[in-house]
Amino acid sequence: MWQTVEFGGAHEGRPGVLLADGTEPKPVYFDTGSSGHMHQSSDWWIYDGTLRAPLATHLRASCACGWRGESHYRLDWDQVDRRSPDLFDTTGLEEDWDQHIQDVEARATPLPEDLATLIEQIEQRLGNLAGDAPLAALRAISRLEHIITDAGRRAAFHAEADAGDGSAIGPGLGLPEREARQRLLRYTLHH
Repeated sequence: MWQTVEFGGAHEGRPGVLLADGTEPKPVYFDTGSSGHMHQSSDWWIYDGTLRAPLATHLRASCACGWRGESHYRLDWDQVDRRSPDLFDTTGLEEDWDQHIQDVEARATPLPEDLATLIEQIEQRLGNLAGDAPLAALRAISRLEHIITDAGRRAAFHAEADAGDGSAIGPGLGLPEREARQRLLRYTLHH
């Protein structure tokens, strides 16, 4: 699975599969026999044609947001180590997903350059401080949490007001609309 810090699970990428007819199969269910719960999986290596799973012929990048890569990569099952399928080279798929993430970032509201630089500096400084002076790092983190809570509440309020005409918030945050609304709610619920 591939993720970015900013988008997390909303844009979690993974190898997806296609069947010979070009369709994307549904998850495979496994009966463990011990309860009414059936385990399901959509991991690409499950679709090897065994245990009633359909046989995948191609891989393509996929994202939790619903995006699917245009490039299809032929899947040669003779090249897959069934004991360690995670060692199979999915570099091309990840590169396709990386391009999708770059496209999402390009459509999102840009951060002011000076703020982006400052955030990077704070991240580096806190990382170093955590090892060198952990109590000082914790004091700084406490102050940042307060700043984030206060500014987050105000930003969420103004974003809601700006979107009062029904315009979508998601694209500006680079998120599907549902996740964007949850993010706003998270900030408005902090007291």
